[in-house]
Amino acid sequence: MSSSGKDFAEGGGSSTSPQGIITLSRYESQKRRDWNTFGQYLNNLRPPVPISQCNSNHVLEFLRYLDQFGKTKVHLQGCMFYGQPEPPAPCTCPLRQAWGSLDALIGRLRAAYEENGGTPETNPFASGAIRVFLREVRECQAKARGIPYKKKKKSTSNPSKGNDDSSSSTMHFS
Repeated sequence: MSSSGKDFAEGGGSSTSPQGIITLSRYESQKRRDWNTFGQYLNNLRPPVPISQCNSNHVLEFLRYLDQFGKTKVHLQGCMFYGQPEPPAPCTCPLRQAWGSLDALIGRLRAAYEENGGTPETNPFASGAIRVFLREVRECQAKARGIPYKKKKKSTSNPSKGNDDSSSSTMHFS
């Protein structure tokens, strides 16, 4: 992890300004910040964990750790607002990281791992445990908000573009 981020400035998504300063795209900048944050998290563990020894359990612990900084209200099953997309009053249910934010974070970290010398076969961000965790978070948050998750159907026919009321009342996650 000693090269934390140096590869980012050399890869795609960056450009050189007339002054010779490398500017990164928003995605590349966020990916670098996420990679550095994850590296710092591993360094702060007791004992510290080198990135080469990181596994999916460390990634799962990191995702749970991030929940404390979340901004998405996730109602607990005992809450009177559980299952309501727009609750009429505040409650004491916890704030969590939104599923979409976690999914995007894992995508950036997965790419950063390989850009920093990791192999796809050892990528802890690409493990089945991470996919299962993200699926459970998505389904839990959808239920808590009263928005059923329905997998998008891949259709081979050309769907009509008429008034489809189901799309306005149901949120689909990809």
